[in-house]
Amino acid sequence: MAKRKTNRKSAQQDPHFQREAQKYDNPIPSREFILERLREQGAPLTQERIAELLELDDEDRLEALRRRLIAMTRDGQLIRNRKREYCLVDQADLITGRIIGHKDGFGFVQPDDGSDDLFLSPYQMRLVMHDDRVVARVADVDHRGRREGRIVEVLERNTQYVVGRLLEDAGVHVVVPDFKRIGKDILIPPEELNGAEAGQMVSAELIEQPSKHRPPVGRIAEILGDHMAPGMETDVAIRTHGIPAEWPDEVLRETKRLPEEVRERDLEGRKDLRKLPLVTIDGADARDFDDAVLAKRTPSGWKLYVCIADVSHYVRPDSPLDEEARLRGTSVYFPSRVVPMLPEKLSNGLCSINPDVDRLCMCCELLIKKDGSVLRSTFYPAVMRSHARLIYDDVAAMLIDGDKALKKKYSGLFPHLKELHALYRVLLKRRQARGAIDFDTVETRFEFDDQKKVERVVPVVRNEAHRIIEECMLAANVAAANFLLKRKLPVVFRNHEGPKPEKLEALRTFLNELGIPLGGGDKPQAKDYAEVLKQAEGRPDYHLIQTVLLRSMSQAVYGTENLGHFGLAFPAYTHFTSPIRRYPDLMVHRGIKHLLSGGNADDFDYSPTELALIAETSSAAERRADEATRDVSDWLKCEFMQDHLGEEFDGIISSVTSFGLFVRLDDLNLEGLVHITALENDYFHFDPVHHRLTGERTGHTYQLGESIRVRVAAVNLDERKIDFALAGADAVGETGADAAAKKRKSRRRKPRKRD
Repeated sequence: MAKRKTNRKSAQQDPHFQREAQKYDNPIPSREFILERLREQGAPLTQERIAELLELDDEDRLEALRRRLIAMTRDGQLIRNRKREYCLVDQADLITGRIIGHKDGFGFVQPDDGSDDLFLSPYQMRLVMHDDRVVARVADVDHRGRREGRIVEVLERNTQYVVGRLLEDAGVHVVVPDFKRIGKDILIPPEELNGAEAGQMVSAELIEQPSKHRPPVGRIAEILGDHMAPGMETDVAIRTHGIPAEWPDEVLRETKRLPEEVRERDLEGRKDLRKLPLVTIDGADARDFDDAVLAKRTPSGWKLYVCIADVSHYVRPDSPLDEEARLRGTSVYFPSRVVPMLPEKLSNGLCSINPDVDRLCMCCELLIKKDGSVLRSTFYPAVMRSHARLIYDDVAAMLIDGDKALKKKYSGLFPHLKELHALYRVLLKRRQARGAIDFDTVETRFEFDDQKKVERVVPVVRNEAHRIIEECMLAANVAAANFLLKRKLPVVFRNHEGPKPEKLEALRTFLNELGIPLGGGDKPQAKDYAEVLKQAEGRPDYHLIQTVLLRSMSQAVYGTENLGHFGLAFPAYTHFTSPIRRYPDLMVHRGIKHLLSGGNADDFDYSPTELALIAETSSAAERRADEATRDVSDWLKCEFMQDHLGEEFDGIISSVTSFGLFVRLDDLNLEGLVHITALENDYFHFDPVHHRLTGERTGHTYQLGESIRVRVAAVNLDERKIDFALAGADAVGETGADAAAKKRKSRRRKPRKRD
């Protein structure tokens, strides 16, 4: 191997130089050291001047510096001015962030530092598209105290392809984006149509980004097919949200080199758990199994084994597999298709804890006392063999319903399942005493016919077996967070902060009207929320109260600084239990292994800056997956309701806005809008604090959480909207409701039915 080249000044002064030297054969100063030098100079510097300060003179290092400066600019650490000089973003009093578009033309800059969003007018939004990264400055503050921004520079263009419907008007072709946050039609010149016809769903590649004087211009890169073709909703969502769905050649080549089964040499240094009766418990349609569990009674309580697939043994840092997994961030679970984070050979094979085969794992072994407190937790690499692949419904049938046939079938494992259940009951009491919030939410499952058309929309109810596994995973995740914190290695934490002041104020006002106090003062804890839910039990407005509580909370994100988990009432929390489908879990495994091998925070392969970037991109990948699956779900619900036009359903008002009521149907768990024009002949006042509409003349109110009966009036698949009209006893004047629905329907393009 060639001798590594070093730089005397960098080696002596850069505290992170050894880390860089371990990663690169020809290292240059770290990002942190470059930022420090710029900060010392206190003025913008050219690339040449930065190279002089760092004493870099050979071509290889100069090229490496050029690439690093470009990457630091892309990541928002630096900005390049018109003189092509680099300066620190914070020194220039500028804000770096991501563009969040709105369907009505305006938008926001979501700052990287987590501060309040910066409003962008439609005029400013002409320069950018949703998800671009920019540097902006505060241009003004409006009468509501909202900061208004002006874009200084576009750092990164993140929209290269736009998926939508190709339309033609007077010989001009445009692609109308399916994703409504992209509030601009894409102009398609005649020579760039590439055989596409008006009405088809297409993917357009941008050949010109938007500017002040010109809309974005594109060429048709792919014809997806007819608007209502089976599976189109998933194809559209994958492309709209930029979800990587094809494996690069280098990833496929690396995957082929992996073994088909666990090899003898892979067992070196691992604890042998193959004789333990570990089992997996998952959904009936699950294909990748991350975790296996076992609870054994001890004199003081239980020993809980949580064994997690050892993905980090096969996916090495900076390998093509690792780079692709980091890019994907998470597996995306659509109703009829999965886009995995790892190739199938790993996700469903070598890493999946399938029954009766050897599998490498990372084990979290916990000693839990009879009161549910954790006495000690231990992590170690192991080899295991799952003794059964169980499903939630069967486990619940054995433990709760006493199903004799299933108990006989799994007679050798049933005693261990009983211990898991006994441990769960203790952990549940501990959870309740801790004050963790347990919202009663319902998920939806789609069932398809032979033509891949939605046949049924079925609510999914969590049973006792789901909760058993959930508590086991929570215990392991908390143990992992504490393990990292104790050794001061902040890899990636799962943070969930409490409610923001403005939302808290609105929540208190709402609850006070109902006579329910919220404790905790300016900083309520999860137990205060849990107490509200306890007081609301049995009330007819329970779902209303639960919904308002949910909407007051922040979104959970990944970060390198431990901020605790508000909803679960944990002072520290991370994700350790799903490395097959979540990249942060894989990073946590790497951190734990690093510590187990005698390493520390100083010699970890990842710098704080790189870890922060991984946390940020993982949060973004999670949001992307949520948005994509929500799009598909909304599409399928609309498609399903097209066959139910005119039918009546019972529902509950799930949201109240100034323009109408959103109603969630009881049996189908889907929402539609009763537009304000479809209500009785009255003028309605919107009360956002109390979540209600009140008629000025009649005094009739419609409030969040209220039961209501509606009729399906119209469905618009393009906009993912379902229109309801009042029905039954709730209908004051059906003629007015029908007229309003018909008027809105006439303004929309009529969707074609599937072939």
